[in-house]
Amino acid sequence: MLEQLIEFSTNNWMLVTAFVGLLVMWLAYEFNTGNKAVSCQEATLLVNREDGVFVDIRDRNEFRKGHIAGAQNISFASLKERIGELNKYKTKPVIVVCKMGQTASSAVTQLQQAGFENARVMRGGMSQWQGEKLPVVTK
Repeated sequence: MLEQLIEFSTNNWMLVTAFVGLLVMWLAYEFNTGNKAVSCQEATLLVNREDGVFVDIRDRNEFRKGHIAGAQNISFASLKERIGELNKYKTKPVIVVCKMGQTASSAVTQLQQAGFENARVMRGGMSQWQGEKLPVVTK
Protein backbone atom coordinates (compact mmCIF):
# COMPACT_ATOMS: atom_id res chain seq x y z
CA MET A 1 0.00 0.00 0.00
CA LEU A 2 2.75 2.43 0.96
CA GLU A 3 4.68 1.51 -2.18
CA GLN A 4 1.63 2.33 -4.31
CA LEU A 5 1.23 5.70 -2.58
CA ILE A 6 4.89 6.54 -3.18
CA GLU A 7 4.62 5.48 -6.83
CA PHE A 8 1.45 7.55 -7.31
CA SER A 9 3.07 10.58 -5.66
CA THR A 10 6.16 10.23 -7.85
CA ASN A 11 4.17 9.87 -11.06
CA ASN A 12 1.70 12.64 -10.18
CA TRP A 13 3.87 15.06 -8.24
CA MET A 14 2.07 18.14 -9.63
CA LEU A 15 -1.32 16.83 -8.53
CA VAL A 16 0.01 15.91 -5.08
CA THR A 17 1.68 19.32 -4.73
CA ALA A 18 -1.57 21.09 -5.67
CA PHE A 19 -3.51 18.98 -3.17
CA VAL A 20 -1.04 19.68 -0.37
CA GLY A 21 -1.11 23.41 -1.23
CA LEU A 22 -4.91 23.52 -1.08
CA LEU A 23 -4.88 21.57 2.17
CA VAL A 24 -2.42 24.04 3.72
CA MET A 25 -4.52 27.03 2.55
CA TRP A 26 -7.69 25.46 3.94
CA LEU A 27 -6.01 24.71 7.27
CA ALA A 28 -4.65 28.28 7.43
CA TYR A 29 -8.15 29.66 6.80
CA GLU A 30 -9.66 27.41 9.47
CA PHE A 31 -6.91 28.35 11.91
CA ASN A 32 -7.46 32.07 11.28
CA THR A 33 -11.22 31.88 11.71
CA GLY A 34 -10.89 29.29 14.46
CA ASN A 35 -13.57 29.71 17.09
CA LYS A 36 -14.76 32.87 15.36
CA ALA A 37 -16.64 30.89 12.71
CA VAL A 38 -20.20 29.64 13.15
CA SER A 39 -22.61 27.79 10.89
CA CYS A 40 -25.78 29.39 9.55
CA GLN A 41 -27.83 27.58 12.20
CA GLU A 42 -25.48 28.58 15.03
CA ALA A 43 -25.53 32.18 13.80
CA THR A 44 -29.33 32.24 13.78
CA LEU A 45 -29.46 30.85 17.30
CA LEU A 46 -26.96 33.44 18.55
CA VAL A 47 -28.96 36.28 17.03
CA ASN A 48 -32.34 34.98 18.22
CA ARG A 49 -31.42 33.77 21.70
CA GLU A 50 -28.80 36.36 22.66
CA ASP A 51 -30.21 39.44 20.91
CA GLY A 52 -27.35 39.64 18.44
CA VAL A 53 -27.18 41.09 14.97
CA PHE A 54 -26.16 40.08 11.48
CA VAL A 55 -23.79 42.59 9.87
CA ASP A 56 -23.60 42.18 6.11
CA ILE A 57 -20.33 43.67 4.84
CA ARG A 58 -21.08 43.33 1.14
CA ASP A 59 -21.61 46.47 -0.94
CA ARG A 60 -25.08 48.03 -1.15
CA ASN A 61 -25.88 46.47 -4.57
CA GLU A 62 -25.07 42.94 -3.42
CA PHE A 63 -27.04 43.54 -0.22
CA ARG A 64 -30.13 44.64 -2.17
CA LYS A 65 -30.02 41.50 -4.32
CA GLY A 66 -30.61 39.40 -1.21
CA HIS A 67 -29.76 39.51 2.49
CA ILE A 68 -30.72 38.03 5.83
CA ALA A 69 -33.79 39.63 7.39
CA GLY A 70 -32.81 42.26 9.95
CA ALA A 71 -29.18 42.38 8.82
CA GLN A 72 -27.40 45.72 8.97
CA ASN A 73 -25.46 46.64 5.87
CA ILE A 74 -22.07 48.19 6.57
CA SER A 75 -19.71 47.58 3.67
CA PHE A 76 -16.25 46.31 4.49
CA ALA A 77 -14.76 49.45 2.93
CA SER A 78 -16.64 51.69 5.37
CA LEU A 79 -16.49 49.48 8.47
CA LYS A 80 -13.80 51.53 10.24
CA GLU A 81 -15.78 54.76 9.85
CA ARG A 82 -19.16 53.23 10.73
CA ILE A 83 -18.17 50.82 13.51
CA GLY A 84 -19.76 53.15 16.08
CA GLU A 85 -23.20 52.28 14.68
CA LEU A 86 -22.76 48.85 16.25
CA ASN A 87 -21.82 49.99 19.77
CA LYS A 88 -25.11 48.79 21.27
CA TYR A 89 -24.04 45.25 20.26
CA LYS A 90 -20.60 45.36 21.90
CA THR A 91 -21.54 42.69 24.43
CA LYS A 92 -23.87 40.79 22.08
CA PRO A 93 -23.12 38.36 19.26
CA VAL A 94 -22.22 40.17 16.04
CA ILE A 95 -22.37 37.76 13.11
CA VAL A 96 -20.45 39.09 10.12
CA VAL A 97 -21.67 37.99 6.71
CA CYS A 98 -19.97 38.42 3.34
CA LYS A 99 -20.42 36.64 0.03
CA MET A 100 -18.38 33.49 0.73
CA GLY A 101 -17.21 33.90 4.33
CA GLN A 102 -13.63 34.94 3.61
CA THR A 103 -13.67 38.75 3.87
CA ALA A 104 -15.72 38.47 7.04
CA SER A 105 -12.67 37.18 8.91
CA SER A 106 -10.86 40.51 8.42
CA ALA A 107 -13.97 42.39 9.52
CA VAL A 108 -14.25 40.26 12.66
CA THR A 109 -10.63 41.04 13.49
CA GLN A 110 -11.40 44.79 13.20
CA LEU A 111 -14.48 44.41 15.36
CA GLN A 112 -12.62 42.44 18.02
CA GLN A 113 -9.89 45.08 18.11
CA ALA A 114 -12.66 47.64 18.71
CA GLY A 115 -13.95 45.67 21.69
CA PHE A 116 -16.60 43.43 20.11
CA GLU A 117 -15.58 40.22 21.86
CA ASN A 118 -18.51 38.21 20.50
CA ALA A 119 -17.92 38.98 16.81
CA ARG A 120 -18.13 35.86 14.65
CA VAL A 121 -17.83 34.91 10.98
CA MET A 122 -20.77 33.12 9.40
CA ARG A 123 -19.04 30.21 7.68
CA GLY A 124 -19.74 30.16 3.94
CA GLY A 125 -21.36 33.60 3.92
CA MET A 126 -24.49 34.34 1.90
CA SER A 127 -23.57 31.59 -0.55
CA GLN A 128 -23.93 29.03 2.23
CA TRP A 129 -27.10 30.70 3.57
CA GLN A 130 -28.75 30.56 0.16
CA GLY A 131 -27.38 27.08 -0.50
CA GLU A 132 -29.21 25.90 2.61
CA LYS A 133 -32.41 27.49 1.24
CA LEU A 134 -32.72 29.86 4.20
CA PRO A 135 -34.93 32.94 3.80
CA VAL A 136 -33.58 35.98 1.97
CA VAL A 137 -34.99 39.51 1.80
CA THR A 138 -34.56 41.61 -1.35
CA LYS A 139 -34.73 45.40 -1.58
